[in-house]
Amino acid sequence: MSQPIRLGIIGAGAIGKVHLETFAKVGADSVYVSAITDAYLPLAAQRAEEFGVKTVHPNPQALLEDPEIDAVVIGVPNQFHAPLAIEALKQGKHVLLEKPMAIDAEAARTIYEAQKSSGKVLMMAQQMRWTGINRAIKARIENGDLGRIYNVKTGWFRKKGIPGWGSWFTRKDMAGGGPLIDIGVHMLDLALYLMGNPKPVSVYGSTYAEFGPERRGIGTWGTPNWEGYYDVEDLATALIKLDNGATLSLEVSWAAHSAGMSQDPFVHLMGKEGGAALIGNDGKFVTHEGDEVVESNIDPLEGEEDRVLLSKHFIECINEGKEPISSALSGYTNSRILDAIYESSRSGHEVKLNWD
Repeated sequence: MSQPIRLGIIGAGAIGKVHLETFAKVGADSVYVSAITDAYLPLAAQRAEEFGVKTVHPNPQALLEDPEIDAVVIGVPNQFHAPLAIEALKQGKHVLLEKPMAIDAEAARTIYEAQKSSGKVLMMAQQMRWTGINRAIKARIENGDLGRIYNVKTGWFRKKGIPGWGSWFTRKDMAGGGPLIDIGVHMLDLALYLMGNPKPVSVYGSTYAEFGPERRGIGTWGTPNWEGYYDVEDLATALIKLDNGATLSLEVSWAAHSAGMSQDPFVHLMGKEGGAALIGNDGKFVTHEGDEVVESNIDPLEGEEDRVLLSKHFIECINEGKEPISSALSGYTNSRILDAIYESSRSGHEVKLNWD
């Protein structure tokens, strides 16, 4: 039986706390958190006391150089993802990286190349793939119930949900973008995964900032900084063409006058033999039986919560040398699409993606 993985947490904020709680549920026989750090060290010390973490390092570099650490979780503002992930891989650590992969596609590419050179596991923490309902939808797809999936519509409309106005969330130099890179990457990742990971070949998109610059549409997540500023979008829309001939449309917002529309995340998958939909936590399946259209519910698969399954998969990949389901390539692919949407919005033209 392999020894437990010794884990370090970089970032003791809200997402860091989620990982601490999750790995405690995974079990100390397979993994335990042995070190933590944060830009605000008193918070790291507080988390260490709460969760029984042995070591509080003064900075990320000290944690990454710790020979007692096998793997790290990186849960910090987007601008720091690439330098920390690359250094972690250089130091021989496996990496569980929060979304998005990086602040832009070029930074994501450097992470992807570093992972290939390192031979270490780098997994994107895309927890929506692991929910009971999404696992059930994926099972229906793999069973052939949908046939060839040729069109997908996905998105997430928040009517009043701008996080941390003026903080790193709403600054392009620190976050890379607004809702597109924040919640849009969740829906993009999930849709591509359910479709079987086809490659994007062209993108046409637009972004809008109608609420944030006027300090409207502010939500409850994050701490505002009224001395800061807002220079990202609050709504994005895109059409993505894929190498298998399918199309994917994406629409997301932090704030919008989206009358009559649910604020739940959604994915509508349209296949030749049937269709499936995620709407919030509900799943639907539709097909034709003769001349009749028949719709039924999709029940979630039973099992542990999404982040526990995700974390167990990360440990399994380390122990067995497997490529994660949400691999470094998937993170890089997502980042290329996000960049292409922003570029298309700036230029007003379609952006073609070359994968040679």
